[in-house]
Amino acid sequence: MTKYTALANEVSSRVPAGFLFGAATSSWQIEGSSHTRGSSIWDDFVKVPGAIVDRATADPACDHVNRLEEDLDLLARLGVDSYRFSVSWPRVIPGGKSAVDQKGIDFYDRLIDGLLKRGIKPSLTLYHWDLPSELQAHGGWAWEGIYDQFQHYADVVSSKFADRVFSWATLNEPWVVAYLGNAAGIHAPGIKDPATSLEVAYRLMVASGKAIDVLRSNKANNPGIVLNLTTIIADDEEITDAARHIDNLQNRFWLDLLAGRGITSEIKDSTAKYTDWDFVTDDGIKAAANKIDWMGVNYYSPMRVASKPAAGPGHIVGQVPALFPGSPPVHFVPREPQTDMGWEIHAPSLTSTLTRIAKDLPGVPLYITENGGAFPDKLVDGVVDDQDRIDYYAKHLHAAFDAIEQGVDLRGYYAWSLMDNLEWAEGWTKRFGIVRVSENDLTRIPKQSFEFLKKVFEERN
Repeated sequence: MTKYTALANEVSSRVPAGFLFGAATSSWQIEGSSHTRGSSIWDDFVKVPGAIVDRATADPACDHVNRLEEDLDLLARLGVDSYRFSVSWPRVIPGGKSAVDQKGIDFYDRLIDGLLKRGIKPSLTLYHWDLPSELQAHGGWAWEGIYDQFQHYADVVSSKFADRVFSWATLNEPWVVAYLGNAAGIHAPGIKDPATSLEVAYRLMVASGKAIDVLRSNKANNPGIVLNLTTIIADDEEITDAARHIDNLQNRFWLDLLAGRGITSEIKDSTAKYTDWDFVTDDGIKAAANKIDWMGVNYYSPMRVASKPAAGPGHIVGQVPALFPGSPPVHFVPREPQTDMGWEIHAPSLTSTLTRIAKDLPGVPLYITENGGAFPDKLVDGVVDDQDRIDYYAKHLHAAFDAIEQGVDLRGYYAWSLMDNLEWAEGWTKRFGIVRVSENDLTRIPKQSFEFLKKVFEERN
């Protein structure tokens, strides 16, 4: 008996009947072979001095394009029900508006067929941040013409794969696209403009709704969207107004648009110094409220804020109005324990996040589409003993099952991530994978967390 067997048995004993387990990745982070596709905004961003901690680029990344069969075999060995991946827009339509590249289509054809041959359900995300560079030149997600381009892309992909894909997500984490990419500028495209970020947030949701129309017309199964939502914790009374504003942009904005409630006057008033929201239309609000069959929740950590910096080393502190236009200055004050990203580990906040969503979007089935932690793994005698990650997964799976017991219609859980990969601006310096990938020779070595999850999947009731 391994040291994690008892913990795996404890977790697996709570798995509801029919609950789906999977693992997740994204195209830019793992595929490599950037020379065989068009350029994306992340390919442009890595060229900016200081943008990527270790100067890593998307070549070779994890070389997934050339190691596809090996990676599919890892998924089969893990015993997942489903694999969540994203399609690279510039691999399929290199210039964004140009002709379809059949070689790109063929790669995803092999990927999807390979999953189905192994009894694994494909869960496809259309957009996980790698916008074609040519479209950014027109204004990116702040450009009204992006609607037609995204609909065309959705049509190209879904007309080919509709009958073989288990579920479709239009977007992954639009909050990150809007605010990290266009307000703080620490993600691609590196824009630091609050007004642009607010327009991007709105247009992303309109584009998502319009793409869902396309997916349905092509008879694609289970169209939905993936949001990164969390619980906002105010650490002192002085910060409650700011915490409410942060919750409005982190959570409320997206949920209200999906539910057909539009954009609240509170949000418009608090951001009035940046925009008058004149780009919002009744048709856009209606499109954003397009009925989804499910919603994905990416959860890693609560967001704990305070009016003053936290004391002591190891805390991430700093004023954050750049991430939340219109917010008074506040500080992130995550408590211990933390992951290698400096994110507080607090599994009960996953439960509270899920119960809140269930109340805000009644009748919409939920999936946890990303959950996991970065830890400073060490390879010793061919083994990565990542007990911290095992503990993280166990606590958060229990928190997910707690939510189900409280009435949340939660139907599945995807671990982030299948393998170590390019962690965006952090490059190779932060590792989320349950499979170790050496950045030198790209050797795959399943970690102990891989074996733990495999045991959970095998032993479920």
